[in-house]
Amino acid sequence: MRPDTPATPAENDHADHVAEAERLERTASLYPEDAEPLLLQAAAHYELAGSRERATTLYDGLLSSDGLHNGSLVRALKAANLWEYGHEAEARAIITGLRATAPRDPAPWVIIAESLESHDELEQAHETFTEGLERLVPEAERESGDIPYVQHPLVLGRHRVRRMLGAEHDAWDALADRVNRASVSLDELHDPKRLWALGSDNPADLQAEITRLRAELGSYREALSRPFPVAVLHWPSAEYAELLAAYPSLSAEYPSYEAHLASIQDALRELSSSGTQNLGIVTGTVPSYEAFAASEASSPGDASLLPQYATTLAARGRAVFWPPEAGAACWCGSGSAYGQCHGADTAGA
Repeated sequence: MRPDTPATPAENDHADHVAEAERLERTASLYPEDAEPLLLQAAAHYELAGSRERATTLYDGLLSSDGLHNGSLVRALKAANLWEYGHEAEARAIITGLRATAPRDPAPWVIIAESLESHDELEQAHETFTEGLERLVPEAERESGDIPYVQHPLVLGRHRVRRMLGAEHDAWDALADRVNRASVSLDELHDPKRLWALGSDNPADLQAEITRLRAELGSYREALSRPFPVAVLHWPSAEYAELLAAYPSLSAEYPSYEAHLASIQDALRELSSSGTQNLGIVTGTVPSYEAFAASEASSPGDASLLPQYATTLAARGRAVFWPPEAGAACWCGSGSAYGQCHGADTAGA
């Protein structure tokens, strides 16, 4: 294109996404403690720009790095990206491996199931959605219908695929109906015939489709505005020792490591009993905390920064939801099951 020729909107979009991805990469190199979420955002921009090879390079770099926070999520995103530019066999291999590892986070299940769905592998998508639900949703929550918000895409996605397969409603579909927050029923939203309405000459068909799309948009907006978890700060033992050695003034806040762990569980129990939902735990590191203090033009020894630091980590997607799933390892890092560790005397947690 000649320099004096205006770029088309598509070309501008491509350039904007690439520029933003490159900016995020530079930022990640300056703040290694935040590299993972920044590079995932960068990879998403490369995908939007159609630069899928560059996105794959970022995913590979994350998977080979130390201290990866959510490897299952990165592998799922890599598989979906690979399939989009012709690497189907490799994508399928990653998906098979992910299902075998049974991630405890709903997001990887949703990503790989939707990737299968988008390539018309409806039976496999249905199996993946179902397996994710069966592994992540305890029997009591299935019966009560009170499943965490982060699991809603699993049950809603499964309903959508079953409508395309023409399957009869089952118990999971009934649960999907209960969690649906749109003003239009799921059977309407997920009706395969909706696609035909887009090409209809009948104004009534088109108006009905606009109503459905508005309902979907409202659901998406609600999901995007969902607040991040109310999170409590946890210091692993090594970080705890380093923190107090560097900033002795924080010993008033943290008199002992055992007291620190107990206070986390107590705080979460109290929040839960008061009706607070969407609870989580964020794990601190001394370098990250020091960088945060510097960004606030304050001293790391100021205890009032600690809750602000926890909130910032939660806003960056670093929170692990509490309480852990049944049989999952305890959040404290002891290696024991939660129910045999800090959750041993927590009724209903």
